[in-house]
Amino acid sequence: MNILITGGAGYIGSHCNKLLYNNGYNTVIVDNLSFGHKEAVKWGTFLQGDFGDKDFMKAVFKNYQIDAVMHFAAYANVSESVQNPSKYYINNVSKMIKLLDCMVENGVKHVIFSSSAATFGNPKYIPIDEIHIQSPINPYGETKLIGEKLLKFYEQAYGIKYIIMRYFNAAGADFDGEIGESHSPEHHLLPVIFQVAQHKRKKLFIYGNNYDTKDGTCIRDFIHVADLSEAHYLALNYLLSENKSQCFNLGTNKGYSIKEVLKKCEKIINMTIDYEYKNPRPGDPSMLVASNIKAKNILSWHPKYSDLDTIIKSAWLWENNRRF
Repeated sequence: MNILITGGAGYIGSHCNKLLYNNGYNTVIVDNLSFGHKEAVKWGTFLQGDFGDKDFMKAVFKNYQIDAVMHFAAYANVSESVQNPSKYYINNVSKMIKLLDCMVENGVKHVIFSSSAATFGNPKYIPIDEIHIQSPINPYGETKLIGEKLLKFYEQAYGIKYIIMRYFNAAGADFDGEIGESHSPEHHLLPVIFQVAQHKRKKLFIYGNNYDTKDGTCIRDFIHVADLSEAHYLALNYLLSENKSQCFNLGTNKGYSIKEVLKKCEKIINMTIDYEYKNPRPGDPSMLVASNIKAKNILSWHPKYSDLDTIIKSAWLWENNRRF
């Protein structure tokens, strides 16, 4: 069975690609390498190109007889989306329409969509379940919500079945050390902390210390990328066997503040990290914590590696031995 993975040279996409390939799926990876890394595609067939290039994608669907799609290719920086919303609407919405149209034209009926906790905005209650109202407070979250709505209407019109995966905070790295997190510029918490530890940055900036949380800093639900990959593998098997559309929140039901994560990192790497408070970033909710009960019940998904110690240790090992 041939699975198209858009954005498969990126952080989460590359980890999912490895797991699918190692479990017998033929993977076809499309990535324009604007953020991804060719070195991260060690499994399957890699094709460099843009998922929004309709002629290119028509050839991909025709030549590889695609059976299902995993769509990871999106811009995902909240603060950048506030500063440059056009970039996000073009890539995350307009190009996604072209991808879905290619699926329709080629009779591909199954897609797994990489969505986000950002679709919920400021939560009304914690943990956030799948029926929580979706009211994004930044363009990134809005483009992801539009993507979710597109899938619902494409199901009604064309019979495409989908699974929406709403990530909370992906973190950690491959336990074999083959792939890991690598952004340029880096904006995720753990890699930034480690860059300070490695003297690649002068200090960590913490955006906001007056949130309504236990220590004034944002609270986030951190999920290991290996557990995310397992959820995608289980979701693909479910989608292909049950042919039912679903949405799932992927997290741990537990949140940590930025200061708590920082202190845990300092303890594990035995180093003090210099930091400075900055004004809160526009579009940042104070707290995002997932309820994962639905994913557990329907997919039999149980995160195995998402305790904070395991996440930090695997990410730190990658940072000290990174290959790209």
